[in-house]
Amino acid sequence: MFRPKIPTMPTPTGLGTPPVVEPTAIIPNAGTPPVAPTPPTPVRPTVHFTPGTALALVGGGTAVVLVLGAVLVSLLLAVAITGASVAVCAVVLRSLLASDAKRR
Repeated sequence: MFRPKIPTMPTPTGLGTPPVVEPTAIIPNAGTPPVAPTPPTPVRPTVHFTPGTALALVGGGTAVVLVLGAVLVSLLLAVAITGASVAVCAVVLRSLLASDAKRR
């Protein structure tokens, strides 16, 4: 009662043949509506660079590169300082553990 009924796939026997389709007279545009013409695509305005806009683009690109460079260098510096402090802590802990083992 509560079991799902899963359909089984029919197994091909290889005995069936495809149906034969009789050629019929084809009438062009018999039941199809006429195709509406597509409207022309709007012409996009071209971009004109003046010396002022070119200078602004170069200045903006330079500012972006400098800011990203400063951020990346500061991240690299933070990783280097963290690594050095972890190394110093490891040396101090090793020294403390070694001196404690010599006392006993």
